[in-house]
Amino acid sequence: MKLKRFLLRYFPPGIILEYESGEEIKQKTIDLLNLTVETDVEVMLNQILRQEPLITESKRPHVRKLLYKLIEKQDSQESQQFYLFKILRAHILPLTNCAFNKSGDRFITGSYDRTCKVGIPAHRSPCDVWNTLTGEELLTLEGHKNVVYAIAFNNPYGDKVITGSFDKTCKLWNSNTGELYHTLRGHATEIVCLSFNPQGSIISTGSMDNTAKLWDTETGEELCTLLGRTLLLFFSPPLLARANSRFFQGTRRRL
Repeated sequence: MKLKRFLLRYFPPGIILEYESGEEIKQKTIDLLNLTVETDVEVMLNQILRQEPLITESKRPHVRKLLYKLIEKQDSQESQQFYLFKILRAHILPLTNCAFNKSGDRFITGSYDRTCKVGIPAHRSPCDVWNTLTGEELLTLEGHKNVVYAIAFNNPYGDKVITGSFDKTCKLWNSNTGELYHTLRGHATEIVCLSFNPQGSIISTGSMDNTAKLWDTETGEELCTLLGRTLLLFFSPPLLARANSRFFQGTRRRL
């Protein structure tokens, strides 16, 4: 096994080791759940080097920097103060979900009123042309015949939105114009989770019918059906170049 690089996980704190095993690129996570601003870095560093054979003595300075970076992040989180800035009222029934695009300059909300709304956060900087105080509503995506339960942007691009509904369908929209590209039909019961792959070329949907389906974003065609209880969906991260096509479904655990 050969260590390729380190990755940081800020919450919960941890260090991810990306390494080569044979012809495969794999990951191993070092959980640092007890890391605090009072942690003795040298003690923790020695413990990591003793327990993890992938990390050699030559990597000690780099791992030390990573630990200090994690502590610095924790310290900034402890000192950060949050307050209620604004309440946006747009839906006529309770919300089911909220999601931001990658840059955070737009967000979407799903509701029991069968709609999805696209808006601008109320905290945009003064250089933007949008009203910095109102949190302007941009679009209302209408068409579902039941609760809009699951929603997502195609991050990092942010030009498309998918909405999953209790009406058993998933809809693909243009997030800038509100144009409906496709209505994905095939599930027998409510759609409760969905996601895009990192490239935005594949859509996954999970349903209470105990199946997950993969769809082609461009054509709207169903690619395959996966059997098994599905309340959570995600694709492998893009940093795993050889594993981009991997897809995971499960309840509270990754399968």
